[in-house]
Parts: sequence; C-alpha cells; structure tokens
Amino acid sequence: MPHEALPTKNRQLSKIRSRTGRLLGGQILAVGGSVPDEVVDNNDLAALGFDPDWIFQRTGITERRHAPLHIATSDLAVESAQRCIARAGVDPADIDLVVVATCTPDMPMPATACLVQQRLGLSALAFDLQAACSGFVFAVLTGMQYVATGCSRLALVIGADCHSRVINPADEQTYPLFGDGAGAVLIAPGSPEQGMLSYAVGSDGGGADLLCRRMGGSRRPYAGSDLSDQYLYMEGRAVFKWAVRVLTETIRDVIARAGVHPDEIRLLALHQANIRIINAAVENLGLDPGKVLNNLDRLGNTGAASVPLVLEEAWQQGRLNRGDLLLMSGFGGGLTWGTALLRW
Repeated sequence: MPHEALPTKNRQLSKIRSRTGRLLGGQILAVGGSVPDEVVDNNDLAALGFDPDWIFQRTGITERRHAPLHIATSDLAVESAQRCIARAGVDPADIDLVVVATCTPDMPMPATACLVQQRLGLSALAFDLQAACSGFVFAVLTGMQYVATGCSRLALVIGADCHSRVINPADEQTYPLFGDGAGAVLIAPGSPEQGMLSYAVGSDGGGADLLCRRMGGSRRPYAGSDLSDQYLYMEGRAVFKWAVRVLTETIRDVIARAGVHPDEIRLLALHQANIRIINAAVENLGLDPGKVLNNLDRLGNTGAASVPLVLEEAWQQGRLNRGDLLLMSGFGGGLTWGTALLRW
C-alpha cells in the first residue's frame, strides 16, 4: 500500500538521540570557499514585497548571494575545491575520494561529485551525501572515516548548495533566508591527537515535514500545472525551537565527552541559519560570543556550504592554527544534526 511520505499535520518530534563517538588520526590540510558575485540585499527584496527591516530583525541577514542561471552547484563546488587544493599545495593526483554534501545537485543523476571529479581531472571515488544543512559535518565524518581506515589517503570534502533555484519568490518566510555558495576541505592522515575528539550526530524522520521539498522524487515526480511543491517548504517557528534545542544539547554533549573546558575552544563554526538561533544557544551554554564567527549577515543560509564558508573566513583571518580546538555544528532538514569537536 502506498503511503503519504509527508503528512500535512506535523509528526511528534522525539527526544534528541545522537550517535556519539570519537575519530582520531585525521587532519584538515586546508579550506577553500566560493560564492557568486551577485549580491542581493534586503532592499532588493523590497521590490518583491518583502520588508527589509523585518528580515534583519528576525534573521540577522542583510544580504545574500544568488548564482546566475549559467552557474550550478558543481561550478561553485569546483571553484572552492581549486582554492583548497592550491592552498594545501598537494598534487591533485593524490586525491582519491570526493564527497559532495548537497541538497541542490546539478541534476538527480549522476551525483554532483562525479561532475566535480571530472572537472578537476581526478582519479577518485566520488559520491554525494544528502543531509541538508548537516551535510558538511556528515561528509567530514565520512571522509575522516575513510582516512582513518586507510581506504583514502587524501579526501576532498565539499559542502555546496544553490538554494536560489529551489526557494519560492512568493514565500516571505523562506525566500529571504537562503543564499548560494560552496566550501571545501582536504582531509589527510594526521597525528593521534588530531581529528574528532568527540562527535554527536543524528536524524529524526519524525520532523521530515517541517523542512522539505515535496516534489521531484519518486513519490511525487514533476507533473501537472501546479509545481509549487517543487520549492523548499519550512515551518519556521517549529524548526527554530528545535534548532535551538539540538544545537544547545549537542554542543554541551560533545564538550563534556571530550573532557575539555569551553574556554579551550578556539573557534565555533555553527550553521548560519538564523542569528537568533546562534545567539540563544551560545547564551544558554555560557560560551564566549567572541569565539563565534558569523557570516550570516552577508551570505544568508547557504545550506551545506554554511560551515565550510565560516572555516574559509577563519582561515583567511588567521584564526585557525595547528593544535587549536574547533567546534562545528550543522542542523537542518531530515531532520538531521551533527556537532563535532576537532583538534585542527
């Protein structure tokens, strides 16, 4: 019997249950980022009927980047990867794994990672990972597992999304939030002290209907004249409350499990969804706001690219050095979440 994949009435969200662990022996060699040139500020959105002041007050966003029609997710991914590879000073021939975290692939098939692999001229296993805004954290965990087990010696991990293609210009609740971008890291074997000192990852399909795109898959392929369900849908209030809770609980959990004091953490790279979510979690945990790097005001929510683009800015500002403790966290559709404490 067929089932409705996403009922109109929200399912009950269960208690946050994370899979926890540690994964040492891997290191991030370098980072790279890419965003489109086109800046769309809040005043530009006023022409579509949006209130610029409301956008900033409710989200902290003043502008975002939208890719022109000839630029796709793979283009941004390739550019971020090229910058990362150049900074690392490695031979591209040594890259043997490409993982692209995205929920806006160039096309349903093949994987965007395969397009990236071909464009970069790599001889590497390549596949996509779909965990929405948690995707980059999931992908880094995956890449480090490949490296830790010896299945990869040099893994290219990318978070990339072109959200401007899947948001509804008529939806004042979601359209102003999202932007386009990509970020990449290279993962290689490291010392026994490097890698993930602690991580907490999880999924709760009970909240699948809170943040989703209902059309375009095998359940509801594109058909008919009404294609409104092709766009991203989000129940903002419910997602906001859940996000504050999952961010607060998982950060507290990974810090405790790693046995470190919060003051030892050099940088917090948190998913840039809404400044009020970030501020609420930081305040709840009593963390130093000065250690939180935000680019939300300039880039908006870039999905899987969000966390690596924060790392890109930290790299440029000289805020990441060998031995530093970095906490990164992503959360989003699925519902999914991933928080990890790394020694750089």
